[in-house]
Amino acid sequence: MTQVYITEIQIIPVKPKDGLVGFASFVYNDSFYMGSIGIYTRLEGGYRLTYPTKTNFNLFYPIKKDVADVIEKEVIKKFEEVTKQYDRHSKVNTC
Repeated sequence: MTQVYITEIQIIPVKPKDGLVGFASFVYNDSFYMGSIGIYTRLEGGYRLTYPTKTNFNLFYPIKKDVADVIEKEVIKKFEEVTKQYDRHSKVNTC
């Protein structure tokens, strides 16, 4: 398994729209800043990450599944910590 260090995770929650609930940024292995990563809800529950694109091509994304899994786990853990205080991300509003 590849050594993966994810640090300086920053989360920006947004008003949910079309599944988008926030954006994330972080530093990968103390050497690469990755930003503008979308956090979306999954239809079956939970969250998924999307990486930036520019008109028909990807700007960056993990190419190893084990790396992608570590990034997703750490970012989603931080997202859930940050949004725990916001009802709009943790409960269905019945008003």
